[in-house]
Amino acid sequence: MVAPDVKAETMRLMDRRTALEAEMDAIIAALSAPGGPGIAGGLVDAEGFPRADIDIPAVIAQRRKLGELRNDHKDITNKIEKNLEALHSTKLTRNEQSTPRSSGTSVPLRGGLSQNDPMEEDVVTRLPFAMIDEIAEGSPAAVDGLLLGDEIVKFGSVEAGDRLQERLVSEALSNEGNQVSLLINRQGSPMNLTITPRKWHGRGLMGYVLLNICAISESYEGPVYTLLKNGVLSRLCLCRQLFQLYISTSN
Repeated sequence: MVAPDVKAETMRLMDRRTALEAEMDAIIAALSAPGGPGIAGGLVDAEGFPRADIDIPAVIAQRRKLGELRNDHKDITNKIEKNLEALHSTKLTRNEQSTPRSSGTSVPLRGGLSQNDPMEEDVVTRLPFAMIDEIAEGSPAAVDGLLLGDEIVKFGSVEAGDRLQERLVSEALSNEGNQVSLLINRQGSPMNLTITPRKWHGRGLMGYVLLNICAISESYEGPVYTLLKNGVLSRLCLCRQLFQLYISTSN
């Protein structure tokens, strides 16, 4: 049986990560308020003097804090991944050693999870395939309600699996000007949103950067890839790849 302290620690880490995301959202909201400099806007005016309409030391402190929180968020995510690898590895070993089930034996579910262990199932299925890592101000993503730290479970018809970037780009391009439904996790809670890929003053049709948390090699046939093939969303990753979904247009 998987050590209870590993499962409990994983849940605590998820709660901590949710708290970090809430703190990041608050800082971003403050920086992006009307007249604010945003998370990357300039702090000097057109003549090169410090802007008089903002509290520059406070802005610098907020941006520094945001960077620290992002680093903490990544560290916690790495710890969660390691715990999930341990949880899943133990479950696979237990299933391989188990005898044929009888009337009193639990029924395996999705990649080795069992009916009598809902905590482990929740740990895996709560996790999406990508996270919003950056959002451009005034972009369709920002205007339509996506926030930094939102975790994408489903984008239109796209779910976790191989050729992820290719499928995301295709989904957005084929729906330019039309609403696309999203299923996301925000601060640990599932939420449905819609976003309309469209041209704006910036690059592409969306204006966000995704952290791809399931960049799996097609040649790998181990537990992680099997989970993804079976439709189970997981952060049991071999690697992570940062890619920009600044979708190109024909213009």
